[in-house]
Amino acid sequence: MNQIKVLLADDHQIIIDGLKSLLQNTGDIVMAGEANNGREALRLLNILKVDVVLMDIDMPMMNGIEALKELKRTLPGIKVIILSMHQEAGMIKSLMAIGADGYILKSTSRDELIGAIRKVAGGQSYFSSEVTISLLNTPQNNLSSSKQPVEMLTDREEEILKLIAEGFSNKEIGTKLFISHRTVDTHRTNLMRKLNTNNIAGLISYAIKNGLV
Repeated sequence: MNQIKVLLADDHQIIIDGLKSLLQNTGDIVMAGEANNGREALRLLNILKVDVVLMDIDMPMMNGIEALKELKRTLPGIKVIILSMHQEAGMIKSLMAIGADGYILKSTSRDELIGAIRKVAGGQSYFSSEVTISLLNTPQNNLSSSKQPVEMLTDREEEILKLIAEGFSNKEIGTKLFISHRTVDTHRTNLMRKLNTNNIAGLISYAIKNGLV
C-alpha cells in the first residue's frame, strides 16, 4: 500500500491535534509535518517529502491564499486541500483559480476527510457537498444584489483590497504599487478596522460582494 504523506497547516494547535487524531490508524495516510502559518508550511515543504497539504485560510505571517499561490508556483506537484469554515462561493472560486485541488469544511466527517485526501492524492479534485451546493446556488447576479457601500474606502485602499483578494502578498502589492510592504501592511490593518473584520477571509468576502474581483 502506497503511503500518502500529509502536512497540516493551521494556526490553531488544537485543530492540528484533532486532525492528527482523526487520521491515525488509516494505514495509508502518514503525518509528514505540521505548521502554524503559511511561511512555515512553505519552509517545511522544501525539506520534507509531502504529497498533500491540508491548509487553513486564516493564518498569521502568511495566510493560506498567499501560501497556496507560492506553493503552486514553486512546488506544483504537491496537492493542496483547503480546510476552512468559510463557504463564500466567490472565495472558493478564487482558490480554485489559484490551484486548490480540494476544499472541505472544518465540520466535515472523518470518513469524508480521509476520502478527500485519498482522492486528491490520486490526482482527482475533491469539493465537499456543502461547498458544491454553495457554488451551484450562487446566481450570477448575487454579488451585485449584496453590494455594500464602498465610499468609506480611499482609492488606494480599494486598490490594495482588490490585490489582496486576488491573492497577492504584501511584498508583491508593494512592488506593483511602488510602496513599501510596511505601508501595505498599514493599509491592510486600516481596511480590517474599517470593514470590521480581523482576517483576510473577511476582506476577500467584502471585495467579492462589492464586485472588486
